[in-house]
Amino acid sequence: MSLINKMLQDLDARGTPDGRGDAAGIRSVPERERGVSRALVFGGAAGLTAAAIALGWVYLKRPAVPPVLVSVASTPVLVPVPAPAPAVVAPAPAPVPVVAAEPEPVFQAEEATPAPAKLRAADMRRITEQAAKPAAAPVVKTAASAVSERIIDGKQVTPQQRVENEYRRALAQLQDGRVSDAMLALQQTLQLDPRHQGARETLVRLLLEAQRPDEAARQLQLSLALDPKQPAQAMMLARLQLDKANGGAAALDTLMRSLPYAADNGEYHAFLAGVLQREQRYREAAEHYQLALQAAPDNSVWWMGLGIALQADNHPAQARQAFERAKGLQTLSPQLQAFVERKLVQLTAAAAK
Repeated sequence: MSLINKMLQDLDARGTPDGRGDAAGIRSVPERERGVSRALVFGGAAGLTAAAIALGWVYLKRPAVPPVLVSVASTPVLVPVPAPAPAVVAPAPAPVPVVAAEPEPVFQAEEATPAPAKLRAADMRRITEQAAKPAAAPVVKTAASAVSERIIDGKQVTPQQRVENEYRRALAQLQDGRVSDAMLALQQTLQLDPRHQGARETLVRLLLEAQRPDEAARQLQLSLALDPKQPAQAMMLARLQLDKANGGAAALDTLMRSLPYAADNGEYHAFLAGVLQREQRYREAAEHYQLALQAAPDNSVWWMGLGIALQADNHPAQARQAFERAKGLQTLSPQLQAFVERKLVQLTAAAAK
């Protein structure tokens, strides 16, 4: 405001001749009347109000911004995971390696009683190829597999598969001429499955070939004790028992135990009849010969045996008929044919008296 007062004083000086202004009309503003003009204050307030109104109008009239949808599922959220504290692991016991058995192919033998010499060429070729393969790496046997299954070559093997694999191993060893190893493998098979008839009968035959009849008889007794429904094994055991002194009674007992399971087996009845005849039980022998002949009426040897039993049981007429039937079939060996003819001469001579 001092600048404005100075300008007014200059104008006052230029307006009078002596350079002094009209003291009555114009005078400088005293210092106490100096301050901000009320009009200026009101003008500034009005300007600010107008600016605020303009800004508010611009804000309200701006175009609405469409909302942006953010997919929470697609936006990865990084959550800091604290580093896990190192766990103290107790030293586990060293696993016991299980020597994996060489995988063996599973194939069916050609006969009910497998013989090593009758294995098919294709089967033995597969066995040879399998034997040439390297042994599988040892695996750890778990507690669960020890109960019902084992892991061999990375595969679970059931107990039945283990039995068959062991049995096939024995047959392969037989084919290679390793009879002792084959017998051990067959015994191992029977330890896993005592009812495995193929392994039992093969082992019995190997024992017989090795001139070990007592061990063969023991194997047959074990098998029949588990399952007497095996007429073939009963006959085999009875033959071994007949080779012993006074073994007729034991052989007869063996055959009678399995007789209910051989009702339609003519050979079984004929063999039992021969044992009964050896024990001088001729009537029973004749009965079993007749049962055998119902299954094979053209068996000349059985007709001859029936004639012998009937003659010994004092039935000469029926015995003569049996001998004549045996002779008429003309299938006997020369020695037996001569025997039958002598019997016919004796019976004819006895009937003539």
